[in-house]
Amino acid sequence: MLWVGFDDGTEQRVDLGPILRGELFGPLQDPQAFATVRLNEEAGTLQWANGAELDPETLHDWPVHGPRLAEQLARAEAVLQEEAAKRASVRRK
Repeated sequence: MLWVGFDDGTEQRVDLGPILRGELFGPLQDPQAFATVRLNEEAGTLQWANGAELDPETLHDWPVHGPRLAEQLARAEAVLQEEAAKRASVRRK
C-alpha cells in the first residue's frame, strides 16, 4: 500500500496488491524489495530497484487504472503459462 501526493494537491491511496504478479511486479511481494521504491524526480515516476516503475497518471487515477493494469497482468501471466505448458508438452513427445 502506498500513499501518494500529487502536485495538484490531491492524494491517492494505492493498493498495489492486485498487480504484484509476474516477472516485473511479482518480486515486489517481498517487503524488502517493495521498500526499495523511490521517486524518480526527473521522470516523475515511482521506481523500484528491480526496474518496476509506475507513472504519475496511473497512480493519480488508480481507481480506474489499477483494475485495468491488474487485468492486463493476469492475462499476460495466463498467456505465458499456456506457452510454457505447450513447450513442455512438445518436449515430452
